[in-house]
Amino acid sequence: MVCVPERVHVSKTTRRLLRLNQFEVTFDTAFGAVTRACAEPRPGRPQLTWIRPDIVEAYEALHDAAYAHSVEVWGRAGNLAGGIYGVAVGNVFITESMFSRQADASKIGLITLSAHLQKWGFVLNDGKRDSGHLRSLGFAPMPRSEFNALMADASGEPGRPGKWSVDKSIDVCQWNLQPTTV
Repeated sequence: MVCVPERVHVSKTTRRLLRLNQFEVTFDTAFGAVTRACAEPRPGRPQLTWIRPDIVEAYEALHDAAYAHSVEVWGRAGNLAGGIYGVAVGNVFITESMFSRQADASKIGLITLSAHLQKWGFVLNDGKRDSGHLRSLGFAPMPRSEFNALMADASGEPGRPGKWSVDKSIDVCQWNLQPTTV
């Protein structure tokens, strides 16, 4: 399940939420909190998670080395309302997991991340697993051979080294107003 950053679907409802500024988005400020939140049990789902303490530790090491990044979505009360973490490989971002404690928080995070990935020259966001949620955001399956060829090209690119931060010059509310189809 992959998505070209500029093809992320932004619904009218989500765009309205972006304009209301109900959330603040940051990058790489609470990586450990995001990974631990992604590992929390979800209502109505089995209590199992692949994000064990040793996995969190491995990703934190990747974060310390500036390969893994987090997107934090903060609610008005300053609470961590949602987030995403993943790994940058050249000009591809691989979303490992996302969570939302407040409705639409992870969507706001993904849209903000996508606007930045596009500006930074990333060619793809790999969501890995097929889900209705990812499909609703514009992700679609890509044949393995096509994905492998793209990764071979994009992984050699310089990507975005170092700690990431939100670029305030990007108007996420206006970004992607004319989305292309997948």
